[in-house]
Amino acid sequence: MTHAKGNFNMRRIAMAQMRVEGGLIDKNLCQAVNTIEAAATNNCDIVVLPECLDVGWTHPSAKIEAQPIPGPTSQVISQAAADHHIYVVAGLTERIDQHIYNAAILVSPSGEILLKHRKINVLDIARDIYSIGDTLSVAETELGTIGLNICADNFPSSLHFARSLASMGADLLLSPCAWAVDADHDNVKDPYGSLWLDSYGTISKEYDITVIGVSNVGNITGGVWQGRKCIGCSLTVGPGAKVIAQAPYGVDAETLEIVEV
Repeated sequence: MTHAKGNFNMRRIAMAQMRVEGGLIDKNLCQAVNTIEAAATNNCDIVVLPECLDVGWTHPSAKIEAQPIPGPTSQVISQAAADHHIYVVAGLTERIDQHIYNAAILVSPSGEILLKHRKINVLDIARDIYSIGDTLSVAETELGTIGLNICADNFPSSLHFARSLASMGADLLLSPCAWAVDADHDNVKDPYGSLWLDSYGTISKEYDITVIGVSNVGNITGGVWQGRKCIGCSLTVGPGAKVIAQAPYGVDAETLEIVEV
């Protein structure tokens, strides 16, 4: 069976809905490495990890812990990709001189960084930490043409970024995320995810591509959203706005959700 826009076989992709603990970089990286190994054990071609998995989105420790890419933090991810011969997408904080970026990388099964994206739609509340990215690019692989963006880059008001990636040839759009709600959010009364279903569905219908967003879980323990909780709900939407998979909701909903696209 082949994908609609390529001559390659169906891709087996792990949505790694892992726990991220604010400021605990060593613990988070260890969890990421274990998750990469688990994805490889499950014969996945690609594993997608969340946004800012090293220290957590908007955690103040980013100002101290952020590293260059390539650098010590990204090398942990690259080594795990090479050790387990799997493509890895990971959200990391990046330092360049006096700037810190909310970044994502695509790493090849040999450990090479093929693609780096710096988040462009940085929310106003996060601009005390993160500078704004200014480039978009895609990577040609044996699994198809892959584009990266990050979380709010796919807001309805910023879908031109995804449209640009699709116009550049991406048939698979991978997006590390940190989807959060108030601590008292009731998912029964107010089910989470309609914004992403609408945005991902719009892009998938317009360009006949697959869009995957992967969020972490866990309580937010520092920064502007301290007291909120990340709740997973990682999502895969295929061509024609077909919902292929949506991972569980919850602050403790750690899972490795595997999809074939």
